[in-house]
Amino acid sequence: MTNEPRLIRVESPAIGPDGALDGVALVVLDRPEVLNALSSALMEQLAEALEGLDQDPGCRCIVLTGAGERAFAAGSDIKEMAGATPGDIALRDSFARWERIGRVRTPIVAAVRGYALGGGCELAMTADMIVAAEDALFGQPEIALGVIPGAGGTQRLTRAIGKARAMEMILTGRRMDAREAEAAGLVTKVVPAEETLGAALELASRVAAMPPLAVLAAKEAILRAFELPLSGGLELERRNFYLLFASNDQKEGMAAFVEKRPPAWTGR
Repeated sequence: MTNEPRLIRVESPAIGPDGALDGVALVVLDRPEVLNALSSALMEQLAEALEGLDQDPGCRCIVLTGAGERAFAAGSDIKEMAGATPGDIALRDSFARWERIGRVRTPIVAAVRGYALGGGCELAMTADMIVAAEDALFGQPEIALGVIPGAGGTQRLTRAIGKARAMEMILTGRRMDAREAEAAGLVTKVVPAEETLGAALELASRVAAMPPLAVLAAKEAILRAFELPLSGGLELERRNFYLLFASNDQKEGMAAFVEKRPPAWTGR
């Protein structure tokens, strides 16, 4: 990795004269010349960056975006895959990087401008919330290349917008604009293009201001809701609820409520 160009930027976003946005990290896909295409090298650097932030107690929310105004990520790097065989794909084990990203416990907000297609759409869907620009376009066009989504598109898109819409988009390659994506439940909110990053950072700052242990417990329970039957999901929710009563933050939060003062979270 040391000899490879940096394809990812990790920043502490500034909010004007007061300095950095407390608890928020900004991760930027930095290949604007190819619309932030997701090469193997970029995905490895992204997985490493997100894992590093996930281990940093000072990072309580991550904003993920693409450099430039044209694309969040226009898809995987097709040049890398065009001549591959099934054996090549298996040996590369490229999807292991996606699984590493999916295991990141810190909440992730995707800030999407322009194209989020193929792997770019799949990457946006690995985030926990999506702030989309009015010019954002989502889609899984892999069918036009003779393949299907391979990094979660058939699963996450179906869970987000339902079988009928997902089936149409994946089987035809149709793109979905930001407003339709919002109406379908794929994105959290739609904002004017020039406000996209700012809105995502503002949302991340609100998450980062919450008690860290409760945020992690809530994210886990919500994500497992897609995998567990209702009885299992309720059991997990209650387990996490009970465990939070062993935290200092629970004591502080309820004391602050009773005393009518702002809480001071410690993440313990």
